[in-house]
Amino acid sequence: MQCGYFDSGVCRSCTAMGTSYRAQLDAKLSHLRDLLKPWPEATWLPPMPSSPSAFRNKAKMVVGGTTERPTLGILDATRHGIDLTGCGILLPGLTAAFPAIASFIGQARITPYDVPSRKGELKNVLLTESPEGAMMLRFVLRSTEPLGRIGKHLPGLLTDLPQLSVVTANLLPEHKAVLEGDEEVPLYGETLAMRLDDVVLHLRPASFFQTNTPIAVGLYRQAREWIEEVGAHNVLDLYCGVGGFALHVAAPGRRVHGIELSAAAVESARLSAAEAGLLDVTFSVGDATALEALEGLDAVIVNPPRRGLGANLCAMLDASGVETVIYSSCNATTLAADIAAMPAFRPARVRLFDMFPQTDHYEAMVLLQRR
Repeated sequence: MQCGYFDSGVCRSCTAMGTSYRAQLDAKLSHLRDLLKPWPEATWLPPMPSSPSAFRNKAKMVVGGTTERPTLGILDATRHGIDLTGCGILLPGLTAAFPAIASFIGQARITPYDVPSRKGELKNVLLTESPEGAMMLRFVLRSTEPLGRIGKHLPGLLTDLPQLSVVTANLLPEHKAVLEGDEEVPLYGETLAMRLDDVVLHLRPASFFQTNTPIAVGLYRQAREWIEEVGAHNVLDLYCGVGGFALHVAAPGRRVHGIELSAAAVESARLSAAEAGLLDVTFSVGDATALEALEGLDAVIVNPPRRGLGANLCAMLDASGVETVIYSSCNATTLAADIAAMPAFRPARVRLFDMFPQTDHYEAMVLLQRR
């Protein structure tokens, strides 16, 4: 894709911008093959490509400028705002919503936070869009000071953007380089429903969900296919988040349990399971790295953060009676290290999913089977 922001040097966040999409995908596949060279017996499935543009379902926009003329985008070298509301990797619904949000900032007199002077209120605007066009909007504020004005003008924003399902204020009083704080103030709605195939996931404000919805669907379909293929009856989903993998592999006669550190994500996963009438799909709050045993399981699905599974969990999986591990990874380097730490398993299938076009990042999924 062609990007005016990149060409003019205004934004260089998409590090592979200007490289043909075919070349990007080939480079990622070559990188993954190099990392997994120690296991030449694995079967490689065709990579799942993405649309190279208009794929990102969430916008994380730093707010700059003035109350009357706010910028939504990034900060320049002097820590002042650059407007990126025409960003071509965002879904069109997101970019179409920005003018109404910018207008609302002025109407509610929410002063953009100025990093050099450490004055102002509105730090970031976070916007997520579901496959059906519904949206979650979060205003990241330094304090509660603007909440009264936001509440007063919110009905007008909901009229301008009827697709809003959730609106919140997130409080980030500290001056530090993070996107959001720990406290969320609900203003409208509770969850954003994400319908993927025959599964509806519910996202709360702090819930994690992949940035590329079609690729996320591809991941879930692949996991379901592999679980069906091995005929698993008792499945554990570690780092389950809002239950994407667990809910997609659910089937009559199959017990699925998800474990996730975030209580809000587990609450969302339970809501999705209850709405779908899935009595054999359960979830609990817990730390996957603190598990003491893995018993009575046919298969384990893992989708860890970039740091990977770690030595303890790898050792537990390796020594367990589990026959199948499905490993979904956003960091192929730690994926390869974790596979090496589980010598009782062999990679049977590998597939690359291009979750992040215009960058060097990608998602990989590996079917591991006990030797």
